[in-house]
Amino acid sequence: MTSAALQVFAGPAARARLAERGLRAEDVGLIPAAAGGPKGLILNGLDRHVFGDWLPQGRQTVHLVGASIGAWRMATAALAHRDVATAFDTMAEAYVTQEYDVLPGEKRPRPEGVSRRFGEILGEIFQGREAEVLAHPRLRLHVVTSRGQDKGLGLLAREGRLRTPLGYLGAFAANAVSRPLLGRFLERVVFSDPRDRLPLKLNDFASREVELSRANLRGALLASCSIPFWLQAQHDLPGAPRGAYWDGGITDYHLHLNYAAMAGEGLVLYPHFQQQVIPGWLDKGLKRRHGPTSFLDRVVLLVPNPEWVKTLPNAKLPDRNDFQAYAGDLPGRVKAWQGAIARSEQLRDEFAAACGAESLDALPL
Repeated sequence: MTSAALQVFAGPAARARLAERGLRAEDVGLIPAAAGGPKGLILNGLDRHVFGDWLPQGRQTVHLVGASIGAWRMATAALAHRDVATAFDTMAEAYVTQEYDVLPGEKRPRPEGVSRRFGEILGEIFQGREAEVLAHPRLRLHVVTSRGQDKGLGLLAREGRLRTPLGYLGAFAANAVSRPLLGRFLERVVFSDPRDRLPLKLNDFASREVELSRANLRGALLASCSIPFWLQAQHDLPGAPRGAYWDGGITDYHLHLNYAAMAGEGLVLYPHFQQQVIPGWLDKGLKRRHGPTSFLDRVVLLVPNPEWVKTLPNAKLPDRNDFQAYAGDLPGRVKAWQGAIARSEQLRDEFAAACGAESLDALPL
């Protein structure tokens, strides 16, 4: 289906279900949320509607798995037991207005300052409310992080002035040869709601699952958003293996996971900002890894139409380059990003209309 703002893509099994009965809230078993920094802001209208109005029409447990800003979005959904609109408004306001000091003679803020301030932002939202996130009656949160391996050379096991650049240089080279080889440098660590494990097989990459708790929730969220060289790694999170934890997008940029093997018969509803579901951040330049695989057989992908994106402020999605493009002009960046968020209501409206159809034609992934 193609419309003015929204495109719907689906894997073979998902397309058959949509053609038979349309898209129903009770059919959804899992919702992923990609890394991608400010690009995720364009999904604000969809998030408000999906979690506030549409998903409550069902009664089943729904798993939420996110990396980086996607983890923050999904944690916001789990926090919003009743007032979903206010929760996502608060998140958007906090993200849009974030600002970091740049020292004289330097071009960008230092990682320690960004980590400190970003941790404060997360604390303002989640501190003292961790138990609420873990007590949502239907939603189960799973936060994806990237942990430096302590085996082999162990260059990324701890953050360091020399070892971190060397470690990521090795990770880049290994990943270029084979994605599984990246697992010699980094492993996927998923912090999962203790009530229900993530209903996916994580055997596609070096992985482990640990219990998400009140003690590590904010640390896991901060780690999942900790872009190397922009923020500091988070070390030795409570209840998890010792080591350095970075942005979950490094190992799982767009969460191209084995959804086809998900337990149960539910669909995967994936609000995303582009059609390609890229496995890891280091795969961005490897076009051969951008195509769909059988993992996405049960996925329904909701994507902004690229032609519609050209009508947004600056004719593009918000992105991390805006921090430099609007350096010294916080009001200008806020205006552009808030303008994109306001336009995201069109995505919401078109999704709501599509869900009202008895059957739905989706484009093949």
